[in-house]
Amino acid sequence: MHCWRGLEDIPEGWGRSVVTIGSYDGVHRGHQLIIGRAVERARELGVPCVVVTFDPHPSEVVRPGTHPPLLAPHHRRAELMAGLGVDAVLILPFTAAFSQLSPADFIVKVLVDKLHAKLVIEGPNFRFGHRAAGNVTYLAELGETYDYEVEVIDLYVSGDAGGGDPFSSTLTRRLIAEGDIEGAAEILGRPHRVEGVVVRGAQRGRELGFPTANVETLPHTAIPADGVYAGWLTVDGEAMPAAISVGTNPQFDGTERTVEAYAIDRVGLDLYGLHVAVDFLSYVRGMLKFDSIDDLLVAMAADVKRSSELIAAYERA
Repeated sequence: MHCWRGLEDIPEGWGRSVVTIGSYDGVHRGHQLIIGRAVERARELGVPCVVVTFDPHPSEVVRPGTHPPLLAPHHRRAELMAGLGVDAVLILPFTAAFSQLSPADFIVKVLVDKLHAKLVIEGPNFRFGHRAAGNVTYLAELGETYDYEVEVIDLYVSGDAGGGDPFSSTLTRRLIAEGDIEGAAEILGRPHRVEGVVVRGAQRGRELGFPTANVETLPHTAIPADGVYAGWLTVDGEAMPAAISVGTNPQFDGTERTVEAYAIDRVGLDLYGLHVAVDFLSYVRGMLKFDSIDDLLVAMAADVKRSSELIAAYERA
């Protein structure tokens, strides 16, 4: 799959294509529906499928300091999109100047002049251009002038997790912030993942017999609510069952929020400096301060046992 950083990366002579545009943070099930349809139509038409997205998130430029917590970094989104059959991802640098483009100029510069769109597929709430003035109706109107068609795809509607709201990145972020990992996974179609480099912490886990990987997460990552979770720690493609702690470590009066993963029944792991991924499967308990270290150790052993059971049940399902 091609991954282009800016319009100048698109090869000269690029032909017609099916295009879909959006932030697509998380590539959740609603996104998968739109992207999957774009891939399907591209195959029918015999042209490539291109996903256009933005970096940074447009809200950070339009409303500085309001960057939403990210569900997936761009390399992870590209990986997920490749798995859906996308042929190319165009990551457009979203600058102040770019945000000033009128809807018509956006269409000409991106869809017409560079990607030579034959078909554009979007959700019903797609907005674009300066002050988000463009919508799918306007997109279709200009398609008559510039020789492309527009297809609008309704998003999935969630069940228990969202009370009937359309699947959305905003809803997913809220559920993650509340610790509702299962609800977030229902929308994402997979467990929520955070990534980062393993750094040295206080090493108390090692002293207590539960050595953890202290993950320095990527900027603006959506981190679940404080608590203990079952999931996986993935290193170099190997997913290891893990008990995961998120919080400030109140037992030792910590102040900095961390994500720490204990690879269950793995001995002698040296992960410092490695880029790892942590997938959150299920909530185990809230973050607590115990009366003694012995009580903490009993709770940690129970956390590991419960995490193992939850992971084994998931893998059997």
